Amino acid sequence: MTCAAVLALGVAGCAPEQPYADAETVAKARYVSSEPPSVTLYTMVNNRTGKGGHSALHINASESIIFDPAGSYYADVVPERNDVLYGVSPAIEQSYRSAHARTTFHVVSQKLPLSAAQAEQAYQLAVTNGAVPGAFCANATSTILGQVLGKDAIKTTMYPTNLQTQFAQLPGVITDKYYEGDSADLQDGLARGNAALTAQQE
Repeated sequence: MTCAAVLALGVAGCAPEQPYADAETVAKARYVSSEPPSVTLYTMVNNRTGKGGHSALHINASESIIFDPAGSYYADVVPERNDVLYGVSPAIEQSYRSAHARTTFHVVSQKLPLSAAQAEQAYQLAVTNGAVPGAFCANATSTILGQVLGKDAIKTTMYPTNLQTQFAQLPGVITDKYYEGDSADLQDGLARGNAALTAQQE
């Protein structure tokens, strides 16, 4: 279930146990990109209503990670710890977008170049944030971005598309929209992506 769906339904109760990869697994998966420092905001947008279903943040700093607060993404080759996905190579980034894009949702990617210091600050904030409760994906993401870019640039919000709109106003943002027409079932996309990544490792 997406974070916005949890918010809309007002679901209460215990969240499922979060994955927590050990330090050795996280270190082994480490991926350092040759691309300049940046953050990329992902917003999963409902194709019918235009409303946001989830926010996440790809951070390219001293290593490449995705902060996926209260997210559903998994892959056997991608360690997760406190809502941070490690070892995010271009293939894994594509897998992440592909898993979320389906007949019902598309993925808006907004990439913003940063200084090395800003990117590293975003990285440190993400890895020390801790696991995020359901419905707080945009809240957690906007809080980190506000600390890095300034609260005048990004105000804290609970709504993914509100964050997307704020981010679009920043100078230098490069926007891409990614669509796929496969099954509306997120779990199906996650399973197929997991199988594809596993096969690449064999």
